[in-house]
Amino acid sequence: MDLSLTLIAELIVLGLCSGFLAGLLGIGGGMLMVPFLTIILTARAFPDVYTVKMAVATSLATICFTSLSSVRAHHRRGAVLWPVARTLAPGILLGSFAGSMVAAALPSRIVGHLFAAFVAFAATQMLLDRKPKASRVLPGAMGIFGAGNAIGALSALVGAGGAFVSVPFMTWCNVKIHNAVATSSALGFPIALAGSLGYLLAGWDLPQMPPGAIGYLFWPGLLAISAASVLTAPLGARLAHSMDIRPLKKVFAVVLYALALYFLLR
Repeated sequence: MDLSLTLIAELIVLGLCSGFLAGLLGIGGGMLMVPFLTIILTARAFPDVYTVKMAVATSLATICFTSLSSVRAHHRRGAVLWPVARTLAPGILLGSFAGSMVAAALPSRIVGHLFAAFVAFAATQMLLDRKPKASRVLPGAMGIFGAGNAIGALSALVGAGGAFVSVPFMTWCNVKIHNAVATSSALGFPIALAGSLGYLLAGWDLPQMPPGAIGYLFWPGLLAISAASVLTAPLGARLAHSMDIRPLKKVFAVVLYALALYFLLR
């Protein structure tokens, strides 16, 4: 597979679209990046045994960049609960690193099915627009550490920032929704950092890797998608404040079901 101008253009377009939709609909860009990056790599005869894992790893690594701009915006509004983020972070670091190593050892088919299940769950949440009812307070240190393990591991397995798990968990524990979203954005960086490191180490000596790949990370994809998505995410977020996005979320949920089906059938 060569690093052609066509490939770079496709990666930039993917970054522009995923960033815009992430800002507009409040979703993780990984739900778009993973399936379409898989399609892009597959079209260039990249070995099937690595394709899904490289797409997941590269999607996860982009969060290192996008989470920083997001958390800055939330921090300026004083919405990030830093004590909660600091308590969750150690468990998330461990869970994300372990989850990436487990995903790298699993057959690609299983990783694809896990991603399909995650996308179908996310689509259902968007379609129903169901909010968890607050019923308790945050658990003690060990409980939060365990929750961090689960959030980090799931995020690393599917290449996501963890918001679809961490936000419902925090709102269930009586954290206000805007604080939960802001704190989740702060957790994206440790998830991405530990998970990316795990994928990097797990794929370090793999044969038949394409130009630009180090471990499971595809660096041209990481750089092109990150740069493009950072540009368009604020535009999507700005538009979201000026329109009713609930009908759009229902349409996008159908698209997500189609992407989940693609992963189950490919």
